Amino acid sequence: MDAKALILLALQCAIAATVFTYGLQATRDDLLYIAQRPGLLLRSLIAMLVVMPILVVASVYYLDLPQPTAVVLTALAISPVPPLLPKKHKKAGGVAPYGLGLLVVLALVSIVTMPLSVALFNWLFAQPLAVGPVSIMKTVLTMIVVPLAVGLLVASLMPRAAQRLLRPVRLIATILLAVGVLVLLAGTWRAILSSTGHWTVLAIVAFVVAGLAIGHCLGGPEQEHASVLALSTASRHPAIALGISAANFPGEQFAPTLVLYLILCTLLAIPYVKWQRGRSALSSDTP
Repeated sequence: MDAKALILLALQCAIAATVFTYGLQATRDDLLYIAQRPGLLLRSLIAMLVVMPILVVASVYYLDLPQPTAVVLTALAISPVPPLLPKKHKKAGGVAPYGLGLLVVLALVSIVTMPLSVALFNWLFAQPLAVGPVSIMKTVLTMIVVPLAVGLLVASLMPRAAQRLLRPVRLIATILLAVGVLVLLAGTWRAILSSTGHWTVLAIVAFVVAGLAIGHCLGGPEQEHASVLALSTASRHPAIALGISAANFPGEQFAPTLVLYLILCTLLAIPYVKWQRGRSALSSDTP
């Protein structure tokens, strides 16, 4: 197993471990939160699974994007919501059960929507995605559905063990994610600098800013819902996108573009989180 495969495995394990910890903490009410709000559920699906893929289609069609950038943006647009966002949701004044419920719904729905999205991109572009439905289902099941189900089962059958497992598993997931990202950054920083041309930065910034704006608008009028959907729409987990991209074009180097996306997404989310935190503090102080 080469270094690239090890990094990808570390990121995948970080996802699975993190989702497992959410299963350890989740309650029945958490999982039903978004299902009990059909209007919010519909707007969330439209923002993440309709509007963002359409934006990527427009970017790939109208901008002269290099192939790695086009493939990465496509993979990001059809990937399910990342499992590491609830921490940001809380900082931005979001509702944690909504974030968890959205993760569950998108993980299940993406088993159907990701193959449909792949078929759409195959029809639109001359260099289509070749990843099949079985590969997509395997990715979603192994990194999202199964870890969450196992976490829920452990919490239900062994609640004390679930509490003891929570902190060490979360620590392992954080370390794996940090190491994976740092190794990617160390090995690709020169390539990152060289990938800043050809509309790449503009396309990524447009993806993130549009995601924040679209999610915020469709998540409203409740501020605690708007912040969760905004961050979820703008952010997708890089390991899933890397897996989809590498499966289609094994000879291409996608890590630099994905690391650039991570950096820009993190930086652009900071002012939004601070703005939402300020609004939450102001509303709580208002009698």
